[in-house]
Amino acid sequence: MVVEALLYPIKAEKRPWEMFFLGFLYTSIGVFISLWIFADQASLIMVFMITMAALPIFYNTMKLEESKDMIIGHESAILREHNKAIAFFMYLFIGITVACAVWYVILPNSTINILFDKQTGTIQTINNQVSGNVIHNLNIFWKIFLNNFKVLAFSILFALIYGAGAIFILAWNATVIGAAIGNFIRANVSSYTSSLGLFEAGNYFHVVSLGMLKYSIHGLPEIAAYFYGGLAGGILSVALIRKHFRTEKFSKIMVDFSELVLISIGFLIAAAFLEVYVTPVLF
Repeated sequence: MVVEALLYPIKAEKRPWEMFFLGFLYTSIGVFISLWIFADQASLIMVFMITMAALPIFYNTMKLEESKDMIIGHESAILREHNKAIAFFMYLFIGITVACAVWYVILPNSTINILFDKQTGTIQTINNQVSGNVIHNLNIFWKIFLNNFKVLAFSILFALIYGAGAIFILAWNATVIGAAIGNFIRANVSSYTSSLGLFEAGNYFHVVSLGMLKYSIHGLPEIAAYFYGGLAGGILSVALIRKHFRTEKFSKIMVDFSELVLISIGFLIAAAFLEVYVTPVLF
């Protein structure tokens, strides 16, 4: 993509905030193309369009991070370098999420029902799983953790097989969270206007902030886990493609792969805890 050519991995690691605008742009383009050409399947085509747009920079980053494993000697230094990639991936993810939330809020209901059809179904399924008294329910915790662990496993597997295949799962999750935030904002805006009449700007920003906070508390560590897992699978994939398994440094790559997977599992545990024991208390 032309825009992607202006923002290569090394530059993105130095100025990660630019990825937010790139994610917003990719999503907006995906929204219009999917509604314009593939209206009947817009909810999935939008995800594919975002994936195709982000794939080049994601894969180039995998190659850059794998080359760092071959050059840098200390594992702590390698992890610090990987964190730079995770940072701009998170900005990309947030850009996609915010764009979905914005379009969910401003588009008419008829268009939303088409554009976020699959995402809405996923949100309803998740809500049914965590409904009721879950404050002290350890079974719900493990159910959510195992479900997220399955997504993590697919992120690693997709990245390993397709090089940067994890970006599809991450783009899908971004559209789901964005739709959930947009739905929260629309529902609460309607509630405020019906009870208070004229809707003040301060109340509007209050609703938007609550919507972002509700899903960010457990959403950000969860997505960070998927990025670490996708990065681990992508690095191993690039190492296999480059035949680095024949070199002495491959053991270092495997150590790096294992550490990234363990870090991702740690983030998943934290995300499940926050989703079950913290978010329901606050919201």
